[in-house]
Amino acid sequence: MQKTISDVPMMPAAAASVERRDAPAQTIRQAVAPVQVELFHQMEPLETAWRRLEADNLNSLHQSYDWCSAWVKTHGHPLAILRGSQDGETCFILPMEIVRSNMIRIAQFIGARFANINTGLFSEKFRAQGLQPSPQDFVERVTKALQGQADLVSLQNIPLEWRGDKHPFSALPVMENQNHAFQLPLYPDFERTIGQLNAKRRRKKFRNQQRKLEAVGGYEHIVASTDREKSALIERFFYQKAVRFKALGLPNVFQPPETQAFFRLLLERDTGGVNSALQLHALRLKGEHEGKIAAIAGLSRKGDHVICQFGSIDEDLVPEASTGEFLFWLIIEQACLDGAAIFDFGVGDQDYKRRWCSVETVQHDVLLPISGPGRLAAIAQRGVTRTKAVIKGNPQLYALIQRLRAHADEDPTLSTGTDD
Repeated sequence: MQKTISDVPMMPAAAASVERRDAPAQTIRQAVAPVQVELFHQMEPLETAWRRLEADNLNSLHQSYDWCSAWVKTHGHPLAILRGSQDGETCFILPMEIVRSNMIRIAQFIGARFANINTGLFSEKFRAQGLQPSPQDFVERVTKALQGQADLVSLQNIPLEWRGDKHPFSALPVMENQNHAFQLPLYPDFERTIGQLNAKRRRKKFRNQQRKLEAVGGYEHIVASTDREKSALIERFFYQKAVRFKALGLPNVFQPPETQAFFRLLLERDTGGVNSALQLHALRLKGEHEGKIAAIAGLSRKGDHVICQFGSIDEDLVPEASTGEFLFWLIIEQACLDGAAIFDFGVGDQDYKRRWCSVETVQHDVLLPISGPGRLAAIAQRGVTRTKAVIKGNPQLYALIQRLRAHADEDPTLSTGTDD
């Protein structure tokens, strides 16, 4: 994959902000004011500033107020939210929660387990100036604010460059995450979009899939709009995913009740506008399989960025038609018409993502020890990440580890946690 995400066009407002960031470095340094860092244990006092920052197209949907509040309401972990301010204006918010792992208190992005891209929330001015007066000063202020609250800050899945913008954390010591993310740039012309791939082969495959579906009575692409449709589709997704994971011998990350409650709440809050925390698409069959759901995809959209959060298929329904990939064709075609610029398949290296995507984004992790135990935990986490990268580079070994994890999920005494 030759293309980088910086080649992907942006919405006009975001593109204009890139131009304004081209100010001379000397001018920026002269304008820097001291950054004050404050700790908050609740989201509500920050809502106004939070929503103002999240409106920036470069800040991830996964750090948006609605996404985080849904997670907080369903999971209830202690919060450690950092706000940075300059001259009385909020310049960044790091929405974190405290989780415990082997007695170590870890401050991580809220809902990190189900986040495909994390950026934190930064103002345009702060991104332009970077971690001034120095990265070390930033680290000291952050760790001081969290003393007594956490042993380690672990911020994962951060792209150091995103759509031509350099992340402030690129100045910090980072390590590459074992999982990469995969995207497909979109154009108003769908033919140009698939032209980035093997277009001839893609069209031929789509026509073959379409004929197979029409042979059993046809299909329709639906988007859940009523509460009843949303409820029926999300429950069907949970069922399909459970069946699929069991068949593959993999742990079901969607099984915990609090995880299911989180996604249900996101659906309840969706207003059906262009920006959507979670929207359900499905392939519903006609004729021989009238009314049955062959494939489901859960999508989020912020600005011109569409993220596939999850997907599932019913392998007993027209399996020869590859209904999951067929649904993606329909979704991506519609996304082009709706003015989206990126279709993001999220983290995780899978064959179907490589078939659809022309962009591979490397993500990084930031580890900031706060206490003595936190320093030891950081060393251990770096070792674990490197080990995972080696394992994922060996398909046979990775398959064995996944089978062991699935068995551990069935027997709590052998639990290995939920790390990928």
